[in-house]
Amino acid sequence: MLTDTPETTLLSMFWTAHPVVKVVMIGLLCASFWCWAIIINKTLIFRKFRSEADHFEQSFWSGHSLEELYQQLSQQPLTGAAALFVSAMREWKRSFQSQVASFRGLHARLDKVLDVSIAREVERLESNLLFLATTASAGPFVGLFGTVWGIMTSFRSIAASRNTSLAVVAPGIAEALLATAIGLFAAIPALIAYNKLQGDVARAQARMESFADEFSSILSRQIDAHLPNDRAA
Repeated sequence: MLTDTPETTLLSMFWTAHPVVKVVMIGLLCASFWCWAIIINKTLIFRKFRSEADHFEQSFWSGHSLEELYQQLSQQPLTGAAALFVSAMREWKRSFQSQVASFRGLHARLDKVLDVSIAREVERLESNLLFLATTASAGPFVGLFGTVWGIMTSFRSIAASRNTSLAVVAPGIAEALLATAIGLFAAIPALIAYNKLQGDVARAQARMESFADEFSSILSRQIDAHLPNDRAA
């Protein structure tokens, strides 16, 4: 029965690898751990985003006064549609407190506020996703660099020892290939998570844009009610 010798374990292959290959392996492992931290954090953030969005939209469409809802939310840290609502209502209230001339340009300002708020929320949701994309694209190549370097070192050792037996060649090549395996280990989950999280960002953005359009229509009707002669002017 075959048993693994100390020379064939992953840990022993790491310790006997060339220092450059070790640096590559350690860098890829650190990148993998950081990717998993981002994946877990983003999963929790999107879960919270959806929960808060559901709760806010339920309150918004329940028929309660917009002023009461604004007073309730204005002092809280907000995300998603709730942040859009508070930003737009803040601009709405400022316009009521200013001159009529500034109130006439309110619709354009509200659209701008909503667009900026959406962009800010999307930027927050997309933060750190670039690291996942970088790891997914560069990880295999970094691992391949470690493998090429390790194989070059192994061939130099073979040439120096003048021994081409499989027992001499195989350990060095195995150590070198370990770098590529670690690169794939880091890149594959990062790629899958990046595609999944980008889809979540797109869905969140579409949801916020849909709410912004509906809320803008509501405020537009309010503006028309306050300025009945605008169209005739």
